[in-house]
Amino acid sequence: MEDEQFEDQDGLDDERDERRNLFRYVTADHSTDYLAIMDLFTQTLLTDLSAAEVSEALAKGGIDLSPESAEERCGSLVRWKNLMPAARDPRVPTVAALRHTRARFQITRLGGTVHREVTKVLHLRDGAREVARELLGSMAVLLARILRQASQPRSLDAEALAADVTTVFTNQAYFTDSIRDFYAYLSSILVRYDLAGEEYASFKGLLLEYVHLIDTDVSRHSPAVLRCLEDLQPVLHRVLAALDSLPGLTSADGAPVERLPGRQAGDWEQLRSWYRGGDGGISGPAQLRSAAESALAQLLANARRMLAPGGTGGARRSDLLHLAGLFAQASVEEANRGFSAAFGAYSARHVGFGPEEADSRSTASTSWWDAAPVDVPVSLRERGDRTARGRASRVPDPGMDIARLQEEAARELAARRAAGSELAAAHELNGVRLTPAARDLLLELVSSALARGKSLTEAVHAEDFDLDVAVEVAPSGSDTVITSHDGDTTFAHLALTASVAGTTRVDGATGSEDNQSPGPGTTRQPPSAAGDVQ
Repeated sequence: MEDEQFEDQDGLDDERDERRNLFRYVTADHSTDYLAIMDLFTQTLLTDLSAAEVSEALAKGGIDLSPESAEERCGSLVRWKNLMPAARDPRVPTVAALRHTRARFQITRLGGTVHREVTKVLHLRDGAREVARELLGSMAVLLARILRQASQPRSLDAEALAADVTTVFTNQAYFTDSIRDFYAYLSSILVRYDLAGEEYASFKGLLLEYVHLIDTDVSRHSPAVLRCLEDLQPVLHRVLAALDSLPGLTSADGAPVERLPGRQAGDWEQLRSWYRGGDGGISGPAQLRSAAESALAQLLANARRMLAPGGTGGARRSDLLHLAGLFAQASVEEANRGFSAAFGAYSARHVGFGPEEADSRSTASTSWWDAAPVDVPVSLRERGDRTARGRASRVPDPGMDIARLQEEAARELAARRAAGSELAAAHELNGVRLTPAARDLLLELVSSALARGKSLTEAVHAEDFDLDVAVEVAPSGSDTVITSHDGDTTFAHLALTASVAGTTRVDGATGSEDNQSPGPGTTRQPPSAAGDVQ
């Protein structure tokens, strides 16, 4: 038994070595020729070419390769299992042509698969790839349709069922591939220490908006997909039986045939495990949420680094690229001098600091092996920050701020007094046009008057002695309309009269002086002897 196990293991190792040889043409010498030859064999189906035909086709594409060299390259690809000899009776006019035409080649299945993936990788861009998030919603719809068909075995359409099953697994594979590519791109960006400025701002928008959009779609559709997969478990045998009843592919030599996904119970179990998790594993939606949280945490860490006082605050990538360009064009001597100047890589010498030197015996010629160590501040030693720390900042002089505030208060008071004078000169206010400042002052006085009056059955009075203006508010059968350039103000069923503050008004009914108490914010003072009516 042990000998059989060792033989099986040796067989697996040999097969893996052969599979690795399939990729050798990508990095081998003359890889450009190999890639062009593989392109020829994968352009159409069932292509078989001779070395002469390969040479002629490459010449049309601008690659000069003799028939002998083309046959040598094709022979190497045959040894690596990318190509295989094709048996075909050639019809040629001469014996010399027969020599180059007898050996014909065609591509193998694994060789074609490898070359398609290689071509895809060579043509991929380094940027982000959109996630096919819209496939989740369609998967939920397709699974619900598969469940309805499986629940009605008498009317089950095997062909339509097979199309839905293949679409479900194809969508799942494409969705997971696009998710892996997107988060791989995020990882390649997040590890960059020089991420700053506009690049950081654009990446922040990508992370906060697009990742949130993906997480929202996954959170909305994955429960529906999982629920359909759970409901499909009791009738899954009907689905598999219907798929097995369709015509399929069988190998003539008895070798196993790779079936389409969804034709075996294990495929459905793997699909369900991706959404549900199992055997101690984390579900796919949980992995997406964890990856999004990790990316956001790294983004915040980069933000803290840029804002920290001891951090670099910005990227030095452009400076380093410029320096690398100078090194590429400089001679060896100039490169050594430039490196020393850029990074301070000079020979270690002791520099004297004058009378304050702790050990004045150390001079510029003293070796640093023998000299006493020099104290380096912690911020410079650990963070490379030369900013002086611990000093008290200067107390700012508030004189200019006080003068500015006083000027602003004086301008505001002058504007309010002008508004008060305008309002007092208007007297009867119905139909009067006022400036917005005078109109706002009128609204304040009317509000103050109405707040003091318990009921609006008699006139109420409000005045402001600081602005020298007073307003009387009385009930009326008509409205008072005040116009301004920014709109009209209507006081419904009120009559408004403005006057100079401090004048005494006599009530028409009783002849008594109106001694209404001042409202909030209104300053009342005793009327002066001059100019007052008693």
